[in-house]
Amino acid sequence: MGSALTTIGLPVALGIIMLGLGLSLTLADFARVLKQPKAVIIALLCQLLLLPAICFGLVLAFQLPPILAVGMMMLAASPGGTTANLYSHLFRGDIALNISLTAVNSVIAVITLPLITNFAIAYFQPFDDRLGLQWSKALEVFAIVLLPVALGMLIRRFWPRFASGMDKPVRIASVIILIVVIAGAVASNWALLVANFTQLALITVLFCVISLTIGFLVPRWLRVGKRQAIATSFEIGIHNATLAIVIAQSVLGSVELSLPAAVYGVLMFFIAFGFGFLIRDRSAAEAEAPASTAPEGS
Repeated sequence: MGSALTTIGLPVALGIIMLGLGLSLTLADFARVLKQPKAVIIALLCQLLLLPAICFGLVLAFQLPPILAVGMMMLAASPGGTTANLYSHLFRGDIALNISLTAVNSVIAVITLPLITNFAIAYFQPFDDRLGLQWSKALEVFAIVLLPVALGMLIRRFWPRFASGMDKPVRIASVIILIVVIAGAVASNWALLVANFTQLALITVLFCVISLTIGFLVPRWLRVGKRQAIATSFEIGIHNATLAIVIAQSVLGSVELSLPAAVYGVLMFFIAFGFGFLIRDRSAAEAEAPASTAPEGS
């Protein structure tokens, strides 16, 4: 995927997506974390510690080739994407919590993503001539992730009307550009993707299901509210595959490294949609249970 479509198009598409995220954020979204510390801490611990450990176990169990193993670990280290907010809205999650988690995760990922990626590269050694994400490359991750977000937040702070008016067009533009770029990337590397799809389909599906389940059940076990648990489920379960693809191709210059994120990015939409109906029905049943048993106790 060394064409201009991917080397230039993918970073531009991600930049527009992150700019759109920034247009929807204020400093209050970060401050809101202090109002829901329990839900935020649980979500971050699952995102930053539990999921990378589970992904590492899956990679070893499936005995993936080193390059694909590192790609999976990079995917696990990627923060939640803005798509999580959409799914949370559809299935009645706490959108404010989603926005706050996305904001915090995007900042933390600047540190954790290079660390986890470098650990995976050191362990699996997919490259003979590279050591991983050095400081200069880590700065590229910073620029890719945070600078567009910061720009969007500044625009919203000083030109709120303009930011409000641009929010929807930027979202639409980011989706269109992303579809065009990914479609072009897939078309130009169709044979490579097909050759690895079978090997990656099961592990990416398992990882997605496990991520979504942990994001919902762990908060519920720790007595976090249902709407907050739905929000954390999608925030933890829907990783920013676009970010993983951009770092793999644009920063590390490897097509194969981006394959797990590419396969995950396609399958995740369907899995998350089905999971949303599952937890919505479960939450509805839990809410109706007291009402249905009340007459018996009267």
